[in-house]
Amino acid sequence: MASLLEKVQTLIAANLHALVDEALKKNSLAVIDQYIRQVEDNLEDLEDAAATIGGEVKTLKRKYDEFAAKAAELDRNIDLMLKEGKEELAVAAQSKLNSTTRLAETYKAQFERQQSEYSKLLEAKLKLEAKLTTVKQEREEMQALLDLAKSKELTAKTMQSLDNLLGSGDQDVARMAESIRARLDKAQARSEMQAQRLDVQMDELLERNTLETQLAERKKKLGLA
Repeated sequence: MASLLEKVQTLIAANLHALVDEALKKNSLAVIDQYIRQVEDNLEDLEDAAATIGGEVKTLKRKYDEFAAKAAELDRNIDLMLKEGKEELAVAAQSKLNSTTRLAETYKAQFERQQSEYSKLLEAKLKLEAKLTTVKQEREEMQALLDLAKSKELTAKTMQSLDNLLGSGDQDVARMAESIRARLDKAQARSEMQAQRLDVQMDELLERNTLETQLAERKKKLGLA
């Protein structure tokens, strides 16, 4: 899982400006197409991993709730046994309560750990999808830019980078190159805002789960469950 996230983070961190520069320098979209293929392949792996971890999160949460409920029931029963003078039964029940509580805590720790991993996968998926959308949109603009450059028979020197193009004096090419840069910057900002919203949503979800668990335990103690 760590290896997949590392590859995905590398793709997310890819400098699209550098890819554009290289494509212009080589007068070919091959480097852009290769990046798109890598992103699509890793997105598929990322979706499979997220589905797997998401399933594990649900299972662990269910296990935790199950053992937490058993522990709460045992706790109540021990009080009743002591009130009725059933010391031996209370001792046995206390031992079972201790082991049940440990299991509940173990499942809770596993659930929280996998929930954190799941959040990372969802965030990475969101960012990678945004990156893919951006680069696909700009590929069409790049193709038009390369066609324009070929039609004007630009020299290899003026094709070295977008910076060279911007200073080449060719106003048509300069405008298109600047348009590509501006949209890449805007798409990156939008991706970062989406990721921030996802972080807030996941925090709210985790807090909601905690509150619901606490209220469920309180209802059981009050005999409202």
